[in-house]
Amino acid sequence: MKAIQISEPSVMTVIDMAEPTMGDNEVLLKMRYVGFCGSDLNTFRGGNPMVKMPVVPGHEVGAEIVKVGSNVPDGLKPGMTVTVNPYTNCGKCASCRNGRVNACEHNETLGVQRWGAMREYIALPWEKVIPATQLTPRTCALIEPMSVGFHAVNRAQVTDIDVVMVIGCGMVGMGAVVRSALRGATVIAADIDDEKLALAKEMGATYAINTKTENVHARLQELTAGFGPDVVIEAVGSPMTYQMAVNEVAFTGRVVCIGYAKSEVSFQTKYFVQKELDIRGSRNAQPSDFRAVIHYLERGTCPVDRLISSEVKPEKALDAMQEWSANPGKVFRILVDFQ
Repeated sequence: MKAIQISEPSVMTVIDMAEPTMGDNEVLLKMRYVGFCGSDLNTFRGGNPMVKMPVVPGHEVGAEIVKVGSNVPDGLKPGMTVTVNPYTNCGKCASCRNGRVNACEHNETLGVQRWGAMREYIALPWEKVIPATQLTPRTCALIEPMSVGFHAVNRAQVTDIDVVMVIGCGMVGMGAVVRSALRGATVIAADIDDEKLALAKEMGATYAINTKTENVHARLQELTAGFGPDVVIEAVGSPMTYQMAVNEVAFTGRVVCIGYAKSEVSFQTKYFVQKELDIRGSRNAQPSDFRAVIHYLERGTCPVDRLISSEVKPEKALDAMQEWSANPGKVFRILVDFQ
């Protein structure tokens, strides 16, 4: 079967793999669409320290069940459209003991710490297969990245009386915008790209700030009557945006960090104390976040086509990744079509 492999920085090829065998507790999936995400781009560029090459990337899945093992529950049947929870959990670490399996100390995400889903078929434990029968496989490939943003909103405990600033309007940030709006919050989207900001407003943001061309502090003071946002969700992963989050959040506000900064970040730590801030990490997503995204997408109001920048066959994946690497700010999602 065909698979896409990154063997070293900037080297991506289509390889031939043996089709997987399926255990009694597993489900055999036929990939329909698999999305490239930011971690795949970092792997391609050689900047992902969690990856050991060569690796098959991919963990954003829209698939169809082909076959189920003898111990798989009746709720999973051949022909079903599904997505995948791509994270593992050990069941023994502090995170797992506390029920927060998404932050398992020993997690291995598909396409990162273990070979991923950019292949024609994959066999996975049935517990990791999530039915989405009312959605197309193409739409299903958007569920995982949006669920990461949904989870961050849950971590922030957003309510309808909050003003929420989301820094970074990629796919994960868009998920945070959507769920904050669904909870009734007033959402301020922040990004350096006006097209992404316009789409964020279409997806639920009330206000938009271009952090490259506008005075962010002055604009936030204007929009929040001088208080600052109650919640800031950082979905970029740069020193500047981390500092912006701490500087701009309201006194006694919550800062939730999704993005991995690739270098050290210096803070005026007095704000931690003076503002009595809650600063929280947000990693991956819980099964409930996947269900919430599916429920949202089933409404049919999400502009799915505008979130998909391009669709390519496996043989054209290298070209698409090279173009993304050259102009990363203009891409939401690239889907690889394995149909």
